[in-house]
Amino acid sequence: MPRATTVAVAYDCLFPYSTGGGERQYRAFADELGRAGLDVDYLTAVQWDGPTPAEDRFRIVPVTGRLSLYSPDGVRRIPAALRYAAGLLGALVRRRKQYAAVIVSGLPIFNVFAARLALLGSGTRIVVDYLEVWHRRQWVEYSGLVTGTIAWVLQRAAIALTPLATCHSQLSATRLRREGLRRPPLVSPGLIDGAADVSSPSPAATPPYVLYVGRHIPDKRVEVLPAAVAVARESIPDLRLVVLGTGPSSDAVRAEVRRVGGENWTDFPGFVSDAELDTLLHGALALANPSRREGYGLVVVEANAHGTPVVLVADEGNAATELIDAGVNGVVSPSTRPTDLARAFRDIADGGETLRRSARAWYDAALTTRTIRRTVEGIAAALQLPVPSPVKTKEDSP
Repeated sequence: MPRATTVAVAYDCLFPYSTGGGERQYRAFADELGRAGLDVDYLTAVQWDGPTPAEDRFRIVPVTGRLSLYSPDGVRRIPAALRYAAGLLGALVRRRKQYAAVIVSGLPIFNVFAARLALLGSGTRIVVDYLEVWHRRQWVEYSGLVTGTIAWVLQRAAIALTPLATCHSQLSATRLRREGLRRPPLVSPGLIDGAADVSSPSPAATPPYVLYVGRHIPDKRVEVLPAAVAVARESIPDLRLVVLGTGPSSDAVRAEVRRVGGENWTDFPGFVSDAELDTLLHGALALANPSRREGYGLVVVEANAHGTPVVLVADEGNAATELIDAGVNGVVSPSTRPTDLARAFRDIADGGETLRRSARAWYDAALTTRTIRRTVEGIAAALQLPVPSPVKTKEDSP
């Protein structure tokens, strides 16, 4: 493998062996780099049983064993982050002359120090991809005063050490500069993988339902949805709530359902298959994501692919709102108050099929400008990688 065309992507998780926005994004990075003809290693932790799986466009390289990533309350565990960083350090030291470039996730932040130390003087170019950038108050709220302050200081140090940064929103770009980045970051055009193959938009299912998809953790604020749907039912009497996923906040969500008397109109399917998820997305009146923070907002894109409008909540840490064109593909609620969210649901119901068609049209237009492929092309150009001719695999065949 010639060094000039061999690259690595470093993240402690890999889709579909674990799920989440970061997992899907970095897998897509590896896929697109491999599709372009580069040799790609994906440096990750073990998340599967048995032998290391084989992939068409990249090699999976385990750098540490299976990790317990989250505490019971949904916070990233420092020991797991340190174990992965130590494994990444060792793997990159052993391969320090092998890679032309390494794309490393800036979360957890220890990854940045591991990559910089391992590759010092090797000639390997490093790009740090920042899914999110937090200010000090966010770190303290997430991890407590002492741990949060230390994490914020480490983040600032890592940003100062970053030779080339990429991010996926203007919010993150602004925060990177405020936190000490020495040169402007590369802001990606988008993270759409273009893989959605769904039929044309159709009317919302009967009875209509609001859908939530994701983990149940404090930052996602899933527990605000039952009261909001209860208020919206005053004007949409048959409206239901469907809550996918589970997590540390699940008990709080169920308690809210009981408090507002929503047992008869709320469903908790848990985790569902991809086919079931597509069906639920396609039929939802709206997909609601009341999260206080998002680094990009892939959920907006996925829902709009089905013609389903999205309801988000305005918050200083929520970059997903950058994807919403009001009245075109969704609504941004000013707060999580039940009346505000209920008004957003009613606005979407009033928009009817016209709004569903415009949401899908937003997605179709974004397919030409906001894709993972465009983002990876920008990273490759910034790294001055000599990209060979694209390699076709069976997945590329018509």
